[in-house]
Amino acid sequence: AIQLAKAFGARVIVTAGSDDKCAACLALGADAAINYKTQDFVAQALALTQGRGVDVVLDMVAGPYVPREIECLADDGRLVIIALQGGATAELNFGSLMRKRLTVTGSTLRPRSVQFKAGLAQALRVHVWPLLVAGRCRPPIHRVFPAAQAAQAHALMESSTHVGKIVLQWAPGA
Repeated sequence: AIQLAKAFGARVIVTAGSDDKCAACLALGADAAINYKTQDFVAQALALTQGRGVDVVLDMVAGPYVPREIECLADDGRLVIIALQGGATAELNFGSLMRKRLTVTGSTLRPRSVQFKAGLAQALRVHVWPLLVAGRCRPPIHRVFPAAQAAQAHALMESSTHVGKIVLQWAPGA
C-alpha cells in the first residue's frame, strides 16, 4: 500500500507497532512513520499535517482505533476499513463525522461477484502491473515457507513480528 500510494503521488504517513516496523515502512517509501505503541498517533498525524489532518485512513485494525482515526481525518476525509484485526465494533461520535463531512466505508472482496473481481483484475493489469514490471513497486517478502511448514508460517503471522508478506510455496506438481 505504501509503494502504490507513493507511485500515485500521495504523501504517506503510516502507523506501526514497533520502531523496526516504522523503519521498514520508511524504507518502503513512507514519508513519516508513527509508532502507535509509544506515540500518540493522533497528535503526530495532526502535527505532520499542520493541524489539517489526513485525507484518507486505510485501516486494517478497526475496533477501538476507529474513533482515534476519525480524529486524524481532515474535513471531507475518508476512513476505509479493509480488515478487522482489532474487532468489528467501535463506539463513534457521529457529530464528528457530520461536522467534518467524513466518509466511512468498508470493503472486502469475498462477497463480490466474479464480474466485479474480473473488472478489478483488469484495472490492476492497467494501473498496477506496469509499476511492478518497472520495479516501482516491489511487495516485500518477509519469508517463504514450504507448504509443509504452514503451521510455522501461521505462527509467524500470529506473532506480528514480520514485515512484509509470508509466502507458502508448493513444490512443482503438488
